[in-house]
Amino acid sequence: MRRLRRSVSAGAALCVAGLVATACGGGDERVVTVFAAASLTDVFTELEHRFEQTHDGVDVRLNFAGSSRLAQQIAEGAPADVFASADTEPMRQLETDGLLDGPPETFATNTLAIAVPRGNPAGITRFADLAGPGVTLVVCAPAVPCGSATEEVERRTGVTLRPASEEADVRSVLTKVEVGEADAGLVYATDVANSDAVEEVAFPEAAEVVNTYPIAVPAAAERTEPAHRFVELVLSEEGRRLLREAGFGLPG
Repeated sequence: MRRLRRSVSAGAALCVAGLVATACGGGDERVVTVFAAASLTDVFTELEHRFEQTHDGVDVRLNFAGSSRLAQQIAEGAPADVFASADTEPMRQLETDGLLDGPPETFATNTLAIAVPRGNPAGITRFADLAGPGVTLVVCAPAVPCGSATEEVERRTGVTLRPASEEADVRSVLTKVEVGEADAGLVYATDVANSDAVEEVAFPEAAEVVNTYPIAVPAAAERTEPAHRFVELVLSEEGRRLLREAGFGLPG
């Protein structure tokens, strides 16, 4: 499922700033821009490939980042034809503000896991170990879904974490663990499953804090027809199978 992805992060930023007109994709009806949570990187890259195979001439461009950041960009006018969030709150705000073309639909769930380097050199075995002396921990910033989930686990367990850094998205946390800059990182179970450089330390408290993933077409989408077709693929049996294989939970 690991395929080189094309990102439009820079283009979205330029569009928000109003600096480069061509970065906003004006006029090219073959381009569908998908804003998706960073934890969806692997599975949405595969969905991009499947969609382009069955929709001749359509170019899906993926922009991965933290869900809150993506929602803010959409609210500020960034060109997004599809938005897939790792939590309901960023999507709820867009819906409240009338910025969606119809109600969002839930397509996946996810839970936190502890990622450690191969061999688990710090000997992490449970959530409380992350607060131990000498442990270099990396987490997501509270503003993004993986960060708010981390705070909720802290609240439920009574464990106070002292992370070395708070990252803008879950993939940044994972990368720091992969390259050995941290003894542990709190990421999603799907991120650990799709990385060869880390091991998972599961903890039972994670099951009590489940992230729900909604998807929708923004009201300002320029390519509404292919955008809705992409959403249909995500919600289809094929999409559900790919999500399940990537380790996501599925709504009933």
